[in-house]
Amino acid sequence: MKKFVFAICMAVIALTVASCFSSKGNANAAGGEVTGIGGSSISEPAPYGMVLVKRGSLKMGSEKTDSLWGKDVPTRDISVDAFWMDEKEVTNSMYRQFVYWVRDSIIRERLADPNYGDDESYKVMYDKDGEDLEHPYINWNKSLPRNPDEAQERAIESIYTTHPVTGEKMLDVSQLNYRYETFDYVMAAKRKYRLNPEERNLNTDVTVDPNEVVMISKDTAYVDDDGIIHRETITRPLSSMWDFVNTYIVNVYPDTTCWINDFQNAENEVYMRLYFTHQNYNEYPVVGVNWEQANAFCNWRTDFLVKGLGPQAKFVQRYRLPTEAEWEFAARGKEGNELPWAQEGVASDKGCYYANFKPDRGNYTKDGNLITSKTGIYSANSNGLYDMAGNVAEWTSTVFTEAGVLAMSDMNPTLTYNAAKEDPYALKKKSVRGGSWKDPESFIKSAWRTSEYQNVGRSFIGFRCVRSQVGTATRIKK
Repeated sequence: MKKFVFAICMAVIALTVASCFSSKGNANAAGGEVTGIGGSSISEPAPYGMVLVKRGSLKMGSEKTDSLWGKDVPTRDISVDAFWMDEKEVTNSMYRQFVYWVRDSIIRERLADPNYGDDESYKVMYDKDGEDLEHPYINWNKSLPRNPDEAQERAIESIYTTHPVTGEKMLDVSQLNYRYETFDYVMAAKRKYRLNPEERNLNTDVTVDPNEVVMISKDTAYVDDDGIIHRETITRPLSSMWDFVNTYIVNVYPDTTCWINDFQNAENEVYMRLYFTHQNYNEYPVVGVNWEQANAFCNWRTDFLVKGLGPQAKFVQRYRLPTEAEWEFAARGKEGNELPWAQEGVASDKGCYYANFKPDRGNYTKDGNLITSKTGIYSANSNGLYDMAGNVAEWTSTVFTEAGVLAMSDMNPTLTYNAAKEDPYALKKKSVRGGSWKDPESFIKSAWRTSEYQNVGRSFIGFRCVRSQVGTATRIKK
């Protein structure tokens, strides 16, 4: 009986081993032919609050000269791959979550700091084996103290300040600095920056100088003892992959004074004081956020997503600003409309407007709104996207040039340039799309393009995020 059982067990083991070697990775499975390594495709779930814009093509730009401004918008036939896009603009509530995360991270750092709270339990100091970590990090699993002692109170209060006139306790927004790093895959891929000199020129007739010095520029940043952010673009000899890592430190608090500075001699103090912080404006689009802050938000949102995913995190595509081409492709809808909606004009026969913009001279309220409106109160376009015209204009990742798409590829077109601090200010313009609550009809057309400097926040510019979709097949119908 034991021999029978043993024989049965051996047979099962043999079948198991055979099944292991009958995968597509086994050449014998197809009579010696190469069939490739097997594996199931991954179906990416829809990211929260996003819709999928499927790959396609369009004639980007407008062939009609703008009748109001007389400007020609560059045109070109282009194609873009599929991507996920926020169905609505990033709201005050969403951006406040980012601001509060930065605030709470600073408080936890201070609680662990020997000069403040001196409680190292607010930092993860050791690995699972009890060894000291080279870079300790914040322990988000430990709650902030409800009844802080004197040292903890000093740590918490250090992030606040007092109004010199009213005595009001306020968040010291100058301290709300977010540091992050990005790896420049594009720069690292360029042949002239290969670490191996022999790979920089494929022409075998050219003698390779193994001692050739290649200079590379990278962005760095630090905060001095007075809390002032210093940004530098340094140029140095290429030595390792770390030379493709850029470091940024961005103060994340929106410029709430934009409501005053954008409109001289206007009674907008209430917006300056309450628009970003009051709960009644929670679902309104965030404004006063410059291009640099929008990029910082995208990075934080990615890190927030991948936290705790472990090895699977490497498959997650990063949140980013849309390219100018992606934005226009998404705004036009599946029909490629001049405006995000299929109907002609900007209002229905009953006089109901399709977007929040400035319908008439000085009459902002003709469409029912004075400034911004809650996101998503107008109908979505055929891609399922709200407010792609009006409400707030939106940042894109693309550098603004008059040549526009003519200076780009016709496949996934974009144009990027990380302007150094010493670069002329004119090189720091980024493309802005969609028009806003203060703009006339011409500005809210899908093809209309304008610009703003990357360090300027406006009361009429917001943003939304995108994420690339990976490896989706499309069947062409005949």
